[in-house]
Amino acid sequence: MAKTKSGAKGGIAALDQSPSHLLHRALQRALDIYVEEFGESGVTQRQFAVMAAAEEREGATQADLVRITGIDRSTLADMARRMIAKGLLERERSNVDARANAVRLTDAGRAALADARPKMAAADGKLLKLISGGGRRATFLSLLRDLTRAAAPAEAAKAKAAPKVQKAKAPKPPKSAKPHKGGKKAKKKAA
Repeated sequence: MAKTKSGAKGGIAALDQSPSHLLHRALQRALDIYVEEFGESGVTQRQFAVMAAAEEREGATQADLVRITGIDRSTLADMARRMIAKGLLERERSNVDARANAVRLTDAGRAALADARPKMAAADGKLLKLISGGGRRATFLSLLRDLTRAAAPAEAAKAKAAPKVQKAKAPKPPKSAKPHKGGKKAKKKAA
């Protein structure tokens, strides 16, 4: 077997045994199929996921959508902003938590989701046809669900452990720029 640049035995056969590499390649193929169905200017796969989750959980907060879709918080916030600008979503303060934003589909968002559903079903169908046998397809879906469920607790722990971002404080002016208030001796005399 040929050695890689790092000196370890490996190569293509090693990649063929790497779950992370194979999942990455499978994702690439799935996204290619998705683009074939939706076209370059269609709803993206992540936008579809956000809209489907927002429809399923009417009034879900952005934090809820992060948990449901697996899209990280900052990416989802940016996506929501862009989807609001396109008229697909609307955002308002949550009735449950005034600090959180609830997200709802607009009528245009519902129409876009309804238009996207058959395309998503076709893309999923094409992807599953690449796996021979109905039993293997069901096993494949079950294994994918197992992986995502196992990742959920780790993602939640990572989110809790993430440091909170603090607002930057204004820099203190240099001592020479501070107004003179009589110095320490003046304060002692006043006391």
